[in-house]
Amino acid sequence: MRLQTRLILLIGTLLFVIIIALTFSFERMLVITLEKNVGASALKIAKTVALMDVIKDAFDDEDPSMTIQPIVEKIRMETDAEYIVIGNREGIRYAHPLPDRIGKEMVGGDNGPVLNGQSIVSKAVGSMGPSLRGKTPIYDDQNQIIGIVSVGILVKDIQESAQAYRNAMIFFAGIALLVGCVGAIAIANGVKRSIHGLEPKEIGLLYQEKRAILETIHEGIIAVNTDGIITLANHTALKLIDPLERIEITGKHVWDVIPESRLLDVIKSGKAERDQEMVINDSMVVVNRLPIFDHQQQVVGAVSSFRNKSELLRLTEELTQVKRYTEALRAQSHEYSNKLYTIYGLIQLESYQEAMDLITHETDVHQNLIQFLLHEIPDPIIGGILIGKFNRANELKVNLEIDKRSTFQAIPNHMGRNQLVTVIGNLIDNALEAVLASNVQSKLVTVLLSDAGDDLTIEINDNGVGIPEEAAGRLFDVGFSTKQESNRGFGLSNVKQVVQQLRGTISFHNRSEGGSVFTVVIPKVKGDCHDTSAHYRG
Repeated sequence: MRLQTRLILLIGTLLFVIIIALTFSFERMLVITLEKNVGASALKIAKTVALMDVIKDAFDDEDPSMTIQPIVEKIRMETDAEYIVIGNREGIRYAHPLPDRIGKEMVGGDNGPVLNGQSIVSKAVGSMGPSLRGKTPIYDDQNQIIGIVSVGILVKDIQESAQAYRNAMIFFAGIALLVGCVGAIAIANGVKRSIHGLEPKEIGLLYQEKRAILETIHEGIIAVNTDGIITLANHTALKLIDPLERIEITGKHVWDVIPESRLLDVIKSGKAERDQEMVINDSMVVVNRLPIFDHQQQVVGAVSSFRNKSELLRLTEELTQVKRYTEALRAQSHEYSNKLYTIYGLIQLESYQEAMDLITHETDVHQNLIQFLLHEIPDPIIGGILIGKFNRANELKVNLEIDKRSTFQAIPNHMGRNQLVTVIGNLIDNALEAVLASNVQSKLVTVLLSDAGDDLTIEINDNGVGIPEEAAGRLFDVGFSTKQESNRGFGLSNVKQVVQQLRGTISFHNRSEGGSVFTVVIPKVKGDCHDTSAHYRG
């Protein structure tokens, strides 16, 4: 059964039960009130008759009914009482609406309390049927009870009066039920529109899917309403805001959780903010903020997605490494093509000895390099980047030398190889560009890798143009470069970011004979920490 149908039936049934219960309750209260009022009125008439002197005096007559009956009948006709009966202490009637019952004994069995001096309202079956009657004693001048006055209203008359009210209540109850049913249909249709025609099971499934999607997203997600109260936050956001997960941020004001948040500004302006940087819990994050609109295009909240910038840098570096490997392969292919063309030309010129010498030289150079790397730098990823840079340097006519003292065998398992490749690759690229920009005849870049002691040391020397003093303070800033080309200034900033993640240090200085030296020191033990700032030693 659909939700709309269930709501109509539920609300309609509830209204029906409530209206029926109220109708019967009011009807019962009405009958009780009528009986109470009728009884009080009958008793008042009875007391009035009992106080009449002519009635009292008639009890001394030889035939009291001759005096009492006309007077009582006149009173009965004026008061609309069903009957007024007067009897003596023995219950013998002196007055009755039906004259043939005068002289007979009163019925009902409720004269006892009256003969004891009480005035009562009772419901009993008399000679004219069930009736509600007021009874009171008649006193003589000596204050002795000499008779009884009984004024009665038949129960059927009370029920006939109540029936008129009952019919009116049933009519209005029917109208109320009809209006309630129309309202139930309107409410059900409104609920259906507000939930876009979805059924509860579908809504539950959508909620579960939404939670699952939010938890699988690597970005942190926070949503707020127009008051700035956080209505939704996924696990990634909670971990970034509170790594120990000690607090529940849902239901709190966004400024209590993220004081620098601009979500309320987005709600006011209704304009999205994309790729903005901010600091959350000492972590640099990239934030996107979007307003949330309802079907009337009114802003009802805002949602923010953010991701740790270091993760974005890591992804960028992975793409950069792929590009570097591609360039290295291209350089190697180009270099080997040149060598093959040279050998082919020598053979055509029948310079066989020169061809043999060239082949032997190239073989020795690459074999020596490969053998050295296999022995001293056995890690294939680091060895691969060094070979690639070696081939690239040959293509650029730069002499790239790996210091024979290099050894890089004791690399801790926890240390990411891609991080080391980022450091080595960017520093070598920076050195190659420096020597290419210089006017020296013999362009030289030297790489020293050492794992001696408790640290890994990476040292890159070049005989290039060196570091200008005015650029030293900004060398590691994002986007800053001493070159004029666009899209530069990211290599050294990425190196600094990785060194900070590895809890290491990076320093640089200019050589007296020209060029510069970059030195990176990274602790082998994960918990160790150096001063991670960059140093310039002049």
